[in-house]
Amino acid sequence: MYNPTFESIYSIVPDVPALLLILLPAILMAISIVREKELGSMINFYVTPTGRLEYLIGKQLPYIAIGMINFLILAMIALVVFGVTIKGSFLVLALCTLLYVTATTGIGMAISTITTTQVAAVFVTAILTIQPTIQFAGLLQPVSTLEGSARVIGAIWPTTYYMHSSLGAYTKGLNPALMVADLAFLACCIPVLLAASTIGLRKQET
Repeated sequence: MYNPTFESIYSIVPDVPALLLILLPAILMAISIVREKELGSMINFYVTPTGRLEYLIGKQLPYIAIGMINFLILAMIALVVFGVTIKGSFLVLALCTLLYVTATTGIGMAISTITTTQVAAVFVTAILTIQPTIQFAGLLQPVSTLEGSARVIGAIWPTTYYMHSSLGAYTKGLNPALMVADLAFLACCIPVLLAASTIGLRKQET
């Protein structure tokens, strides 16, 4: 009903931001912390009374802002270049994007705690974000058709919920009430990832 002519552009364009907004912010976030480990500037964090939570949030905020700017640019490209307008609530989609970008940068933070070089951070982040997003988040096939561990990954992966809201806002014109579940799940991802990053970031390297 929402795409009676079966034009692929109305299915692909809303899904592209979901992929880009998990890959790029996560990589940028991961290498921003790992770079300090490589250069030795992390010593400034070790010798100051700054807590791990303060440090991580301070590093995360600029990349959340960059992610939101990218979202606005992508929305403009979708409108001007591809002619795909947002039929639903732009404000709800923007809020969903804010939560999503905060979660994706959180993934980058968590990965930065297990990598020690920028090259490793880029490769690990790219693999851990692209693979679940393409295979299990509904990009190629609905999550409801997956089985076993693939279904579990799809059910807990943030992109699954953002992709539902993005497609719903762009193409289906979903009522904001139908996007509340997506907002709630993305909001729950943020403290979990922040806690994992805080625990994984040591105040002093051993």
